Amino acid sequence: MDMQIDILTLFPESVDAMLNVSILGRAQERGYIAIRTHQIRAYTTNKQMQVDDYPYGGGRGAVMQADPLYRCWQHICDEAGGRVHTIYMSPCGRVLTQQVARELKERYDHLILVCGHYEGVDQRFLDECVDEELSMGDFVLTGGEIPAMAVTDAVCRMVPGVLSNQESGETESFSGSLLEYPQYTRPPVFLDKEVPEVLLSGHHENIRKWRHEQSVKRTKERRPDLWEAYEKEMEENNGNK
Repeated sequence: MDMQIDILTLFPESVDAMLNVSILGRAQERGYIAIRTHQIRAYTTNKQMQVDDYPYGGGRGAVMQADPLYRCWQHICDEAGGRVHTIYMSPCGRVLTQQVARELKERYDHLILVCGHYEGVDQRFLDECVDEELSMGDFVLTGGEIPAMAVTDAVCRMVPGVLSNQESGETESFSGSLLEYPQYTRPPVFLDKEVPEVLLSGHHENIRKWRHEQSVKRTKERRPDLWEAYEKEMEENNGNK
């Protein structure tokens, strides 16, 4: 097994429904990856299985308690035989990008992802157990499950053997600094729109050039920030030759 991810959540069923099917489901069956969800409520010590309480100092809503989170986290670390790199899904963290996902895949073979809810998590758990925080962007979600699933998918799909064709993971959007080129399949004509002739030519070098040109065009038009990064990367590469 090349990657294990443990997810602390109040809704393991919803996470399992997404991550145990399709590509990731098959990759788990074949032993390339392991994705486990842990119900935080199972680690409470009260009959009500309460995981939240009012915040000290007042304020709206409730805060997730440190104790059940810590018990769950410690159980995973004990099974692993040591501390596991732990990520809290939070708008306060750095934004998830393909480069961040690649960094996580290359640096770690085991991750713990913590899904927050309510108005947040007791800071003492974060200080004691969390190594970094990751954000999906500048917007608010009702919980950390969707971000955790995004991180899991982005990281696991880069593990060798997970994708049926590893090249497909290397040439698509954000693998480099350019967006992916347009894709076409049968039929050759749809709503009077034809597949570009070059793709039907069988000339592999011309197809490669056309796809690169389309990637450049699309990136310039839709993501000028990525185009700027691409130009900078090309300049640095040329300077190092």
